[in-house]
Amino acid sequence: MTPDPHRYDLDALRSRLLDHGEDADTDEGEVDDSIPQLADADPGLCAIALVLPDGTTRTSIDAQVAFSVQSAVKPFLFALALLDTDGAALDRVGIEPTGESFDAIKLESGTGRPPNPMVNAGALLTASLVSGSDTAERDARIAEGLAAFAGRDLSVDEDVAHNEHLLGDRNHALAHLMRAEGTMRVGADDAVAVYARACATLVDAETLAVMGATLACGGVNPRTGRRVVPERVARDVVSVMATCGVYDGSGRWMRAVGIPAKSSVSGAIVLAAPGRLGAAVVSPPLDAQGTSVRGRRASEALSEDLHLHSFAAR
Repeated sequence: MTPDPHRYDLDALRSRLLDHGEDADTDEGEVDDSIPQLADADPGLCAIALVLPDGTTRTSIDAQVAFSVQSAVKPFLFALALLDTDGAALDRVGIEPTGESFDAIKLESGTGRPPNPMVNAGALLTASLVSGSDTAERDARIAEGLAAFAGRDLSVDEDVAHNEHLLGDRNHALAHLMRAEGTMRVGADDAVAVYARACATLVDAETLAVMGATLACGGVNPRTGRRVVPERVARDVVSVMATCGVYDGSGRWMRAVGIPAKSSVSGAIVLAAPGRLGAAVVSPPLDAQGTSVRGRRASEALSEDLHLHSFAAR
């Protein structure tokens, strides 16, 4: 019998993750230091949240601690780009996994397209495809869209946004390369600025779980009842999360966890189990693929305990 997620004890799971005697490698990993704010993150932070289709929410300790969403914003930028272009974004960005790191300086051979929307090149492009005639309008549209996924207004850490823009040399290189290929049709600096601001959006584990649940529920926010994106858009986004969401570790992730997910250098992971639940885990120390060490273990436990693996017989 499948355990009832309404009664799942997330604090007990959190305690298991923090119990160094049980799993020593949960204390491994390195906090990202690409910008000062990420380098200063508390390596002991560990929070987990679940949101079910009926809007029921389960949270652990620290599930309301705010952090910048970073790359976990990518599925939602892709969703907004699909919505605002009536699906034409699929002609501008690929959907195949790369087997390379998230910031690899690589485009599709022959097309100049980013390989998928979950790597930095793809997210820079999808952010540029969101409706708006300039950066301010695209910023506002993204803020509006993310708020709809979250079911509440979200703020931006301006210092994070500034440093993401200032120190994002590889993102600038990718944007200029896409401009040179004719793939990106807005200014390279404008594209990086919009993407940097999206990554600097502040969320917490509970909010990010609501956002994941909105995708898992076919585009309907289970808290507000509002349809945020059409079911087909949600399906397309979750499909690409399954194949590309954990970068060059996506195949191993789907074998072990089996839940579509998107990782982040802030240590956050957003999960969307279609029709079942949305979830989020945050713990800053990362493995070599840029995925939270504790977050991976928490996701494996959720998958096993709640029978969430996409390919397991039920």
